[in-house]
Amino acid sequence: MLLFHPMDSVILIALAISIWAQFRVKGTFNKWSRIPAARGLTGYEAARLLLDSNGLSSVPIEPVRGSLTDHYDPVHRIVRLSEPVYYERSISAVSVACHEIGHAIQHSVHYPMLVIRHRIFPVVNFASGTAPFLFLAGLLFTAPSLIGIGIAFFSVAVAFQLITLPVEFNASSRARELMIAEGIITNEEERGTAKVLNAAALTYVAAALISLLELLKYIMIFTSRRDE
Repeated sequence: MLLFHPMDSVILIALAISIWAQFRVKGTFNKWSRIPAARGLTGYEAARLLLDSNGLSSVPIEPVRGSLTDHYDPVHRIVRLSEPVYYERSISAVSVACHEIGHAIQHSVHYPMLVIRHRIFPVVNFASGTAPFLFLAGLLFTAPSLIGIGIAFFSVAVAFQLITLPVEFNASSRARELMIAEGIITNEEERGTAKVLNAAALTYVAAALISLLELLKYIMIFTSRRDE
């Protein structure tokens, strides 16, 4: 059955890794949020500096409520920073803020993986919402073809997760290079920046792993039903 499959134990392990990654992100962020950056810039000031120095002076930065709710809005071309990141002067704050600027720069230079992710996003929303119903219908009505269609739909969501990985890693790489170049952090502080950004990247890796294992599970179900 769909709900009790041998792959579920592996998926549960991946889910546990994902939960651990979330705790690690928060722990790492909290640790380096207690250490001020030598230059003394707030997250907002660091982000503004990178935007202005890369020809993106027209891109606004807004504070948003919550913790680690930071993101770049490609539709409205706005960088949104969580209040702790926006106002604080810590290694964590400037690292997360500059990571989001990495996405804004990707957008401005038409970074290929980001362009692809933006283009398939509407399809992903529809496909990921429809796939579970197709799986369930295929099982209830013994219709392997519906399960197959569900797999095709779910594959789009998995592709989105995989495309997200290079987008996030590239944004972090850009951020670290620019932070050093602009003197936002010192060479000695780069270790802290790396730890903050690498911890955040783990959450995306875990999400992609879970999606891949889910897809493998559904493919195995489809294969077994087709052979019956």
